[in-house]
Amino acid sequence: MSEKIDTAQAARLFDVRRVIGGLFTVYGVIVTIVGVFDSQAEIDKAAGVRINLWIGLGMLVLGLLFLLWQKLRPAEAPEPPDQSLTTNDTE
Repeated sequence: MSEKIDTAQAARLFDVRRVIGGLFTVYGVIVTIVGVFDSQAEIDKAAGVRINLWIGLGMLVLGLLFLLWQKLRPAEAPEPPDQSLTTNDTE
């Protein structure tokens, strides 16, 4: 019983959605902060669009969606293979 719990915890710990969501959230916060403090020259270079701000907000939303997805649908541990199929009977 405790082995099944440990396997489920390991599956949740190494869920790729957590890694992707965390990285996108952190980078989104950084790029959004940079976008808030963009100079007018940087805005003019991007055809008048505060590109860092918009991309940072998009990354932040995407990261939070990945983390929400991971929270709402946690990873399940795979079922162990049926032992009766893998035993070698020599009768």
